[in-house]
Amino acid sequence: MKKYKVKYYCVSNIGKHRKINQDNFIADGEYLRHHEAEMPEPLTGEFEGGIPLFVGVFDGMGGEECGEIASLIASECAAKLTVGADTVETLLSFCEEANRRICEYAKDNQVESMGTTGAMLLFSDQDITLCNIGDSRIFRLAGEEFTQISLDHTAPYLVGGKPPLSQNLGIPPEEMRIEPYVAKGQYQDGDIYLICSDGLTDMVSNEEITRVLLEYDTGPAVDELLRMALANGGKDNVTIILCRVKRKRGGLFGLFERD
Repeated sequence: MKKYKVKYYCVSNIGKHRKINQDNFIADGEYLRHHEAEMPEPLTGEFEGGIPLFVGVFDGMGGEECGEIASLIASECAAKLTVGADTVETLLSFCEEANRRICEYAKDNQVESMGTTGAMLLFSDQDITLCNIGDSRIFRLAGEEFTQISLDHTAPYLVGGKPPLSQNLGIPPEEMRIEPYVAKGQYQDGDIYLICSDGLTDMVSNEEITRVLLEYDTGPAVDELLRMALANGGKDNVTIILCRVKRKRGGLFGLFERD
């Protein structure tokens, strides 16, 4: 019998300054079908074994309604994901396919530059696999230790500005080979995983995020983080997925290890 269950809670918000939501997500097959859509209510669910749970955030980049199309294409690909025996290869193949489709759209529509980040977790019965590209982040709270477990793909920091991305989905293969970061490990009772776009991390400090995750249950924590991001300026779209692991009976797995 599956020893753990994973409860997830997902929200996506346009923020206070953007005209459109360029973020998208995947949450157990669900995503924003149209880039102008606003979530009528949060998405929630539980994984208790069987078909793996796939969750992730995509933050689109590019003007003239291009970033939201890139993130939508990534979400559409994610919704069709078939998980193989090798979960690392599954997620790397997903990135290749999403990258190819975004590049094809850009070429067919004569778009000079469009792309999206990707930050994803795949929960199976035995373990968890992480994959990210760009600067959307994944964190784990284990006990009271809050740690970023994704890897930012950014160029050297520019004084007075945000560092540009060095990797994302939507890079033509002839220009650069995409190299998503992947890691695989096991989860344990009480682990909390946070996936988010920079609309959260640019507005709310890691210390404040940690405090909220320690004080609130899954849904209320996400609602509070979104409220804080908006109260602190809401300069960008905000997408948050929170996953909480709870033990059903026995067993203890090891910690996350880099691949």
